[in-house]
Amino acid sequence: MKIAIGIPARMGSTRFPGKPLALLAGKPMIEHVIDKALQAELGPVFVATDDERIADVVQKKGVDVCMTSPDHPSGSDRLAEAARDLDCDIVVNVQGDEPLIDPAAIRAVVEPFTDDAYLPMATLAHPLRSESDLDDANIVKVVCNGKGRAMYFSRAAIPYPRSGPTHALQHVGLYAYRKEFLLIYPSLDVCKTEQTEQLEQLRVLHHGYDIAVTVGDFHCIGVDTPADLARAEAVLSTH
Repeated sequence: MKIAIGIPARMGSTRFPGKPLALLAGKPMIEHVIDKALQAELGPVFVATDDERIADVVQKKGVDVCMTSPDHPSGSDRLAEAARDLDCDIVVNVQGDEPLIDPAAIRAVVEPFTDDAYLPMATLAHPLRSESDLDDANIVKVVCNGKGRAMYFSRAAIPYPRSGPTHALQHVGLYAYRKEFLLIYPSLDVCKTEQTEQLEQLRVLHHGYDIAVTVGDFHCIGVDTPADLARAEAVLSTH
């Protein structure tokens, strides 16, 4: 399989404006994400953005940039525009706010495609690490069926622990798509659950497509807020 790794990045985050260029250990966060993507050694890496400031940093890093429309509602939509002319079978979406993503996780997310020639999309999850995380709306949970396919993603407590301990899975915001499906994705109607939860992957499930979920001990710290950036800084300082 020919694999390309795309990093969607925009400046207009609601909770953390300018996030891709926020300094982390002395360099813009987007540079950390690029480094992790390159370390996965799966194929070419590119950044899809609508902002010249991000493009300037990425070009100085020596990575390709695709300038995209500012109107995309999600990272998947942005990558779909960027991937139209790519010579590849699989596109991996390493989100621009995952500066500590493990390169092994990037490699793991593409593995299900080798076993299923028709699989449209894949992602990752790990067992919830704290009971308190179950009720944290910033931590997305996923429930899977017996075949390892996602049934639902939510910011709410799923499955709800009505009796006994929780066995919830925390979703890792890393995606891979068969290129043909990624190009279809923007044409799918936005659904109410996607809008309500603000989770782009719910559009895929709503329209009846499978998402394979690989469960493992994946370590990452997504940066959604300045407080998350401080946590990532603390982790980097210990390594």
